[in-house]
Amino acid sequence: MSEEHLRQQLREAADAHRPDRARMLARVERGMHEQSATDEPERRPAVGWVRVAGITAGVVGALAVGGFAVGSALRPDPAPRQQQVAVSPTQTPRGGNPLWADGSVDPGSNAYWAQSNVTFKTKSQLAGLTVELRVAQTGKVNSTGHWSSLPAGDFTESVTERDGFLVYRWVLRPGRSVPVGEHVFAGQYNHAEGGRDAGDDDYVVTGRTGGGQRVSVDGDFAPVSGRRG
Repeated sequence: MSEEHLRQQLREAADAHRPDRARMLARVERGMHEQSATDEPERRPAVGWVRVAGITAGVVGALAVGGFAVGSALRPDPAPRQQQVAVSPTQTPRGGNPLWADGSVDPGSNAYWAQSNVTFKTKSQLAGLTVELRVAQTGKVNSTGHWSSLPAGDFTESVTERDGFLVYRWVLRPGRSVPVGEHVFAGQYNHAEGGRDAGDDDYVVTGRTGGGQRVSVDGDFAPVSGRRG
């Protein structure tokens, strides 16, 4: 058996990843005897054992590595570690007001007609809402309409005169809701010619969250002297 043939057998054995050390040593020893029978006598003591010893060590190392690789491949993965995530307890806001509002006269107003806007923001969805805009009777004030950025069908709307004010009122119908965000309610009216002072106008917004919390915000309009509209 040639040396190359012997190495080929050893490589095939190592590639097979079968960690049977006794079988491989026997195969190496058999190959050694076969080669000893064909080699010249003077080469046997000088080369044979050194060569076999080196090859045997390589085979054992290959088997050891191969056995580890095969064992690692077949060994079941350890159970995954369960990770625990700390979660802060839910906190219910206290004492805060989720509504913000502002009253302003629309810049499109003129010397005979005006629009007053009530803009409000809510941080919570509302299950109840009432918006009331009061425009002071400063002379010839009468309604010409009103609108809202929310669906008109969600509200009961009314315009009345009470205690020297033209009162616009929007009430959310039962079963409807107001989403989180910014919304506008506007009242439109004619008035006496010239600049109208809105300093006596005011508004109030009251609501109820889905959890039953009642919220409200109110305010007025900045007085404007000599303002047209």
